[in-house]
Amino acid sequence: MPSPLPFETEIAALEQKLAALEQAAGDSPQAAKEIRALRRELTDLLRKTYSSLTPWQTVLVARHHERPQTMDYVQMIFDEFVELYGDRAFGDDRAIRCGFARLGNFKVMLVGHQKGHTLKERQACYYGCAHPEGYRKALGKMKLAAKFRIPIVCLIDTPGAFPGIGAEERGQAQLIATSILEMSRLATPIICVVIGEGGSGGALGIGVGDKVGMLEHAYYSVISPEGCAGILWKTANDETKPRAADALKLTSRHLKELGVIDDIIPEPLGGAQREPREMGTTLKSYLVRAIRELRIKKPDRLLEERYAKFRRMGVFEEVEAAAGAE
Repeated sequence: MPSPLPFETEIAALEQKLAALEQAAGDSPQAAKEIRALRRELTDLLRKTYSSLTPWQTVLVARHHERPQTMDYVQMIFDEFVELYGDRAFGDDRAIRCGFARLGNFKVMLVGHQKGHTLKERQACYYGCAHPEGYRKALGKMKLAAKFRIPIVCLIDTPGAFPGIGAEERGQAQLIATSILEMSRLATPIICVVIGEGGSGGALGIGVGDKVGMLEHAYYSVISPEGCAGILWKTANDETKPRAADALKLTSRHLKELGVIDDIIPEPLGGAQREPREMGTTLKSYLVRAIRELRIKKPDRLLEERYAKFRRMGVFEEVEAAAGAE
């Protein structure tokens, strides 16, 4: 059982009751009957809760510390992973991992954010907040993949690029902008999936693809709810953060309706943190299907469709208010 989130109090209580009953059940037919009834009740409660998550609750699920990360998916669904290090300019950023891998029958270049699970790993990865050398490394490896027409898979999971003085001095904003530009014209299939947090430019730096998908309970936003609340209401608290999350339209459902993403990838009941291997199987199926669809397209057509896809975003029509309307 993963650690419960604030809105999962009732679910956690039911899980504890079920675990205690299973431990003390023995071979009693009556206890087995009660266990089956409790399992049905737990499933119904999970389905009811997760089918009606608020945007802020979705953010909490996306940030769950037991949610699968890039290196977890490497172990679950990728074979023969060979990690590539360094940007040939400054150093190696552990917040972004790159390497050749095999996905089913396809050779791919994998690029993904890594937050870390233990405190030591999180500190080494800066909690998934990449530095300029991370984006320089990612772009260099993606250009290498494009040279050999190897599909690129990007797994996005970051609260944003690292905001430190050193990162800014080394050209953080410029590197992200350059990465967006160069990814838009790489002549090889690119599939991007937001597996957790998709925060601002840190996510966009490896987020330009022919297919952009999101896990069902991930979020993708121009700014974090806390940052938005701090700007709009001068403080980020339990009242303003949910309001900001509502206003940002950051859930997969909202972004699918707005045309920002192409696909919503369903998660196991209760989120990917409850059934990581099931989530891995679903993600693998999506990636293989996307690669199979894109690899048959000629490079020119691929680039034209990628350009048109992003140009369509943000298009709106202005309609004059009806006469007499306030």
